[in-house]
Amino acid sequence: MQELSGIYKALIRDGQLSAAILDTTALVGEAIRRHGLSPVAAAALGRTMTAAAYLCSWLKEENSALHVTISGGGPGGKISVSGDGALHMRGNLQHPDVQLPLRADGKLDVGRCVGKEGFLTVVRDDGEGIPFVGTSALVSGEIAEDFSAYFLTSEQRPTAVALGVRVTEEGVCLGAGGVFLQPLPGASEETISFAEETIGKFSQISQMIASEGAEKILREHLGAASTDFRPIAFRCRCNRERAASALLSMGKQEALALLAEEGGVNVHCPDCNTDYFFDEKDIAELFE
Repeated sequence: MQELSGIYKALIRDGQLSAAILDTTALVGEAIRRHGLSPVAAAALGRTMTAAAYLCSWLKEENSALHVTISGGGPGGKISVSGDGALHMRGNLQHPDVQLPLRADGKLDVGRCVGKEGFLTVVRDDGEGIPFVGTSALVSGEIAEDFSAYFLTSEQRPTAVALGVRVTEEGVCLGAGGVFLQPLPGASEETISFAEETIGKFSQISQMIASEGAEKILREHLGAASTDFRPIAFRCRCNRERAASALLSMGKQEALALLAEEGGVNVHCPDCNTDYFFDEKDIAELFE
């Protein structure tokens, strides 16, 4: 059973600034377990999942959906993360076993892993019939700066962002999370400056999450009098029934060809790294 990840939110500075602290340690740990992520891959996917979970927290309904892709041309390949209004998250990195040397400062080289010759794209469906699609050019590939640029250019919501994932060489997530400071419409210049200056204090957010916890950070470092909490979990929508539907859409001829060649058909879900195997009997029953 997963430990609990979650998001704490509060309005601070007389209601002018929306502040959110996410603890996604368990979420990232589950992603590492499912995908066998290298440390730098865990940092890249974990930061993206944390930012996507924040975006999902603004969805209006639990069955609303959101999808984030980051394609920067780096050796880690494309990042794909999905979630819903219930904060059920899932995602994958194209090359989960990517290995890169540490940066000169001893930190994981997420920017090089992701690359910056590409785009961050968000597709948000609130169930109103016309999904919103927002895209912004990558700034650094470090994820936090890229999402900050996305909020400004595509959402017209200036947002200060800090993200972090602390993982051991053995693949144990010690701490993961993020900080989002978003001035509300009508916020004073002083409040906007406060957000810009304060976000720098969270450059070690993963370590702060591990040692202090998200709610304490929100109360003691940002002065929140009260907080709202919502849990976040790694949960995929795939199941054997959906895998069977995918197999049916493949067509009988192609399914039989794979059966003859491989002795069965394997349907793979990249988001949770789950395989659904269909043998000769399964395929015969499906296409009856």
